[in-house]
Amino acid sequence: MDILLIGGLWLDGSVWDRVASTLESLGHRPVPLTLPGQGDGSASATLEDQVAAVLAAVDAAPGKPVVVGHSAACTLAWLAADRRPERLAGVVLIGGFPFSDGHAYADFFEVRDDVVPFPGWGPFEGPEIADLDEGARRRLAAAAIPVPAAVAQGVVRLADERRFDVPVVVVCPEFTPAQARKWIDGGDVPELARAGRVDFADIDAGHWPMVSRPEELARILAAAAEAA
Repeated sequence: MDILLIGGLWLDGSVWDRVASTLESLGHRPVPLTLPGQGDGSASATLEDQVAAVLAAVDAAPGKPVVVGHSAACTLAWLAADRRPERLAGVVLIGGFPFSDGHAYADFFEVRDDVVPFPGWGPFEGPEIADLDEGARRRLAAAAIPVPAAVAQGVVRLADERRFDVPVVVVCPEFTPAQARKWIDGGDVPELARAGRVDFADIDAGHWPMVSRPEELARILAAAAEAA
C-alpha cells in the first residue's frame, strides 16, 4: 500500500528516510513528501500550495493510500481527508491533532522576514526532546527549513463531512493514548470527536519518533495501513 509521509514544520521528506526503508522491507510503498516552501526552495509558498502537493500525491497513488501527518502536518493529513475522503484508506496522526475550520494552520512561532525559522530547542524542553541526544538535535536544527509565513498563518478550510468516515490512527509519542482520549472526549479536538473510527498507538518516544524510533514507528504505520 502507498503510505504518504508528511513531516511537520521545518522538515522535508528526507526526515523519513529510515522509516521509509523499514516500510519497504515490510512490503509497503512509502512516499515521503517535500512540501512547497519546506525543501523546494520557495519562500513564498502558501498553505494551499502545500495542500495541493498532498492532494497531487493522493491522486497519483494507484490505490487508496494512507496519509500520515506529523505534528502540525496532522492538519494537512486531515485536509486531505476533507478534500479526498473517497480516495483515502486512512489517516495517521503522529504527535498532534487536526485543527478545525477557520483556525490558523500553525501560528505558534515568531515570523521574521516572512518566514518562521526554527526557534531552537528551548520551546520543546521536556518530554518532546528527551529521547534526542545532542547529535540528533544538532542534525535536526542544522537541517531545519524556515517555513513561509503564508503556510504557518494560512487558514484551515474544511467542508466535506465525509472526512469523518475516514479511519484515523493517533500515534502517541510524548503523550499517552489515555491523555489523547481525554482531550478528544473533553472537546479539545472537535474534529476527532466527530470521527467515526479513531484508534490509538503508543510509542515510547518524544515528538520526533521518525528520528529516534524509526523502525518502531514504521511497524506502527505498517500495522495501521494493513488495518485500514
